[in-house]
Amino acid sequence: MRRFRTTVATAAVAALTFTAVPASAGTDPARVPDRDGVPAPADPSGGMAPAADRAWSADPTRNPADAETPSAGDRRQLRTWAADTWRSFDALVVDETGLPDDNIGGDLDPGGRGGYTSPTNIGAYLWSTVVARDLGLIGRREARERMATTLDTVAGLERHEPSGMFYNWYDPATGTKLLEFPTSGDPIKPFLSSVDNGWLATGLLLTARAEPSLAGEADAVRERMDFGCYYDAAQNQIRGGFWDDDPQETAPVPGDYCGMGADVWYTGHHYGAFNTEPRIASYLGIAEGQIPAEHYFGTYRTFPDTCDWSWTETRPVGEWAEYLGVPVFEGALPYRGMRVVPTWGGSMFEALMVPLFVPEERWGPRSWGRNHPLYVRGQIEHGMREADYGYWGFSPSNDPAGGYREYGVDQLGLDGPGYTSDQERTSVDQPYEGCREGSPAPTEYGDGVVTPHASFLALRYAPRQAMANLRNIARDFDAYGPGGFYDAVAVRSGQVSQRYLALDQGMIMAALGNALADDAVRRYVAPGALEREVRPLMAMETFAVGRE
Repeated sequence: MRRFRTTVATAAVAALTFTAVPASAGTDPARVPDRDGVPAPADPSGGMAPAADRAWSADPTRNPADAETPSAGDRRQLRTWAADTWRSFDALVVDETGLPDDNIGGDLDPGGRGGYTSPTNIGAYLWSTVVARDLGLIGRREARERMATTLDTVAGLERHEPSGMFYNWYDPATGTKLLEFPTSGDPIKPFLSSVDNGWLATGLLLTARAEPSLAGEADAVRERMDFGCYYDAAQNQIRGGFWDDDPQETAPVPGDYCGMGADVWYTGHHYGAFNTEPRIASYLGIAEGQIPAEHYFGTYRTFPDTCDWSWTETRPVGEWAEYLGVPVFEGALPYRGMRVVPTWGGSMFEALMVPLFVPEERWGPRSWGRNHPLYVRGQIEHGMREADYGYWGFSPSNDPAGGYREYGVDQLGLDGPGYTSDQERTSVDQPYEGCREGSPAPTEYGDGVVTPHASFLALRYAPRQAMANLRNIARDFDAYGPGGFYDAVAVRSGQVSQRYLALDQGMIMAALGNALADDAVRRYVAPGALEREVRPLMAMETFAVGRE
């Protein structure tokens, strides 16, 4: 693989919204009998007897009011949720291939699988299998056999050979690259996503560290993946991905960033926002020497505070700084007595999926260490006070009314319209001082949609609030089934999306692996090249965040 030893130009425009394929509407939940030694679903407000729990590691970045470790009751509750969440993966995976489906109905009937999978889903299954092993939900031999089956299949999947990257959609039953969606029959133009390949590579890295007997197989796949093939040096940003055949559209840009020998067709956009989950691909590329260190400073904390950017949420506060020769506007957005480095759309997973694996708040105590707790506080403020839902946790998920949607807190996002937290898409049109006027703030919000995975992502930073929120969701709604929490709840109508998504269940399993096994997920991923190459970059920076 190529190794960069160059400096690069400063960043330019563009951020992107998260998109996902809709999952079909769910079915009514039904309890299922014990399978393969996994305990039957327990009362979600009770707990199963604890095994050899290890204490939740103390984290100095937590709010002091929440800094205590969980009680024995909380640990029992978390283990119950872990056991049931793992049950959903057991139902999602196709035994013959070791590939998880993208989604499954709430009754866990294999006939309710979606019929497609992605690199992200595969990565999520790999790390969830390790968590299940480490928590004693499955034995070491079973975990090893599961991962070996998956790795054998992944090694044989069709991929883009010059870059080593995987396509976005495969048939989980056969491993065949999909050319049409099984749910709709719509044609697929095979695409290679930077962020989806980032999550697969994360799963492979974790597998190699967690199960040394499989390290050779996992590393053989991962080491062929060149994230430099997404890196546009002219913009110092990565593209969303590329097609290897001309998609016959106007936006794609032909090019070859990594010496592949032939042009591919890149997305017309770059990932321009800093605090979004595609940064995992950036970190991996920097760690492997495929992307230069300067790229860390090439995306936007916020856009600069000029009228050229007045289409964004509101005027930021902040000052210019320079790191490794790259000028950076250290901006933050004001929100309810705080200043926060926003995500693109205002959702929880954009901000907090990456630190499940990379200890950003420890490596960057003056940047991420200050921002992550504030971001969680902002989500709580919105759900409990501003919108007065009585619940919180807003992130892309299944739509309880059907399909899939992006949910978030509008004012915690860079994008002007942002993601919204309710079914009515109630947004806030803030003024951009000196450039445009806004509109009066909403006086009420509609049917807010919360997703449990968002609370699990917040568990490190607001443990008491996260536990209370999850218990309340389980108590007040038909929101818990044989595979753990269903994907989303509309809190005023009480409508529940009774499906399980591999991505969202994978985030829950990673959060629980950290909470119950002494940060095991981070300990598998972060040491080595990531820490050596990325930690010094995080340590350089001070975000313009805080409380007013």
